[in-house]
Amino acid sequence: MPSIFAYQSSEVDWCESNFQHSELVAEFYNTFSNVSFLILGPLMTFLMHPYVQRRSCGSYSTLFLFTITGLFSMYFHMTLSFLGQLLDEIAILWLLASCYSIWLPRCYFPAFLGGNRSQFTCLVAVMTLISTLLSFLRPTVNAYALNSIAIHILYIVYQEYKKTSNKELRHLIEVSVVLWAIALTSWLSDRFLCNVWHWVQFFYLHSVWHVIISITFPYSMVAMALVDASYEMPGQNLRVRYWPRDSWPVGLPYVEIQGDDKKC
Repeated sequence: MPSIFAYQSSEVDWCESNFQHSELVAEFYNTFSNVSFLILGPLMTFLMHPYVQRRSCGSYSTLFLFTITGLFSMYFHMTLSFLGQLLDEIAILWLLASCYSIWLPRCYFPAFLGGNRSQFTCLVAVMTLISTLLSFLRPTVNAYALNSIAIHILYIVYQEYKKTSNKELRHLIEVSVVLWAIALTSWLSDRFLCNVWHWVQFFYLHSVWHVIISITFPYSMVAMALVDASYEMPGQNLRVRYWPRDSWPVGLPYVEIQGDDKKC
């Protein structure tokens, strides 16, 4: 049995041809397309700092996990190792768990918790820990399970979209869903239609997935922050801004908030 550190010890091998550009990097474009995570993670940490200070310092863990996901994905695609696959999937799992714990509105909590966020966070942590242990048994199945979680998130997004009249929130939700659909289509196409893409000599759809999903996260995070504010911060005035300038047709969204400082 090969070492879990060994190159190509993972069951998963994406459509991109291996070792085409380097003897050290198995999937060149799939590896370096993760740079978008390493750029957007720290940048969003800086832009969202005022919001995080007032809402929950736990949001820093989400942004940290987002960046770590990019690093682990780079390691996985560079080596195609079993360890890299595990680290990549587990980082995504804990990133989703962090988002649930911080931003899921209390009205969606299980009834037996009575809207208690601390208890809900503990429940999510226990379930995530169990899922982490199970991922060592079948990490490939875990990848599909992680994508299926998006169905529940989409349901919540749809419910909140129907409720709100906030044009900024509706725009953020619409952009997030469109970007997620494009990213998921790229992921599925690369996974199941590899022969087609090899025939047309285009092996980069999983790289497209990395870039698009990394852009989807800031839009989704800001949308979740606005939804959360309507429940948890009713007295605060949140404004959506775009980096580098609001006037530019394309930008990175973040939240500007007015109110008393809350120090972490």
